[in-house]
Amino acid sequence: MLNDEICKLRDKLNKSIENGEDYKITYKLSIELDELIAKYYKTLEQNKKKPVVVAII
Repeated sequence: MLNDEICKLRDKLNKSIENGEDYKITYKLSIELDELIAKYYKTLEQNKKKPVVVAII
C-alpha cells in the first residue's frame, strides 16, 4: 500500500539524517519521499472525483 511505502521511506530518510550519511543519499531519499507523497495526494484527489452511486430502494 502507498501509505506503508511512505512510512518505510520516511523512516529510511530519518535514519539517513541521524547517521549523517552523505548528502546525496539523503537528498535522493527526500526526493523519492516527495514523489510518493505527491502520488498519494493525487490518488486521493482522483478518488474524490469518482461519482457516488446511491441505490434507492
